[in-house]
Amino acid sequence: MAAGKDFYQIKVYHLKNDAQEKTVEDFLKQAYLPALHRAGIAKVGVFKPIPETDKPAEKLIYVFIPFSSYKEFSSLEKLLDKDQKYLEDGKIYLTAALANPPYDRIETILLNAFTGSTSINLPKLSSPMKDRVYELRSYESPTEKLYWNKVEMFNKGDEIGLFKRLNFNAVFYGEVIAGSKMPNLMYLTTFENKADRDEHWKAFSSDEYWKKLSAMPQYKNNVSKNDTRFLFPVDYSDI
Repeated sequence: MAAGKDFYQIKVYHLKNDAQEKTVEDFLKQAYLPALHRAGIAKVGVFKPIPETDKPAEKLIYVFIPFSSYKEFSSLEKLLDKDQKYLEDGKIYLTAALANPPYDRIETILLNAFTGSTSINLPKLSSPMKDRVYELRSYESPTEKLYWNKVEMFNKGDEIGLFKRLNFNAVFYGEVIAGSKMPNLMYLTTFENKADRDEHWKAFSSDEYWKKLSAMPQYKNNVSKNDTRFLFPVDYSDI
């Protein structure tokens, strides 16, 4: 990993029922986030899917952890094992029995920050947390070469600059280095509410620079799938 770039982890808790959801949330709020804060990680994001009217929301909890380096990430578990307050505050979750697991599975995604956006940015929003729309996008590419071409489009092509100019309040842009949908990149933009989100994307699609950038031959056909998740931050999220 290049020096001076953040290293990100996204943990996705897959849950079967309300009881598991409560156990994980109690653990995150009372034990995990406070322990990460004590370890020097000041801002941790915790998000849930925004319910859709036509179908029930899958029970998921997303935890976004920004590290200053891979070394900080790789040493975290040993650090937590020595944190007695964490072990005590998280006891119900940490010592759960086979017959009563606190979650179904944990999905983990690891990312390097883009060269064009080397660290996280806190969203500048004023609406209540419950009303906000956080848009987590994963752009999957058909080959590694085309994936790196899309990454270049963000960096060298300055798609990042376009998002910034239009005030998309992006928290991060990341190169996925371990995950289930590779090769892919991910980024997280944030909005006051659904209407604000729709207005921003309308401005994006009609922007003259976007029309020019997307028409460039060297950046054609580099994404095979766009997986978009709409999330909201829980009340104890730092982001």
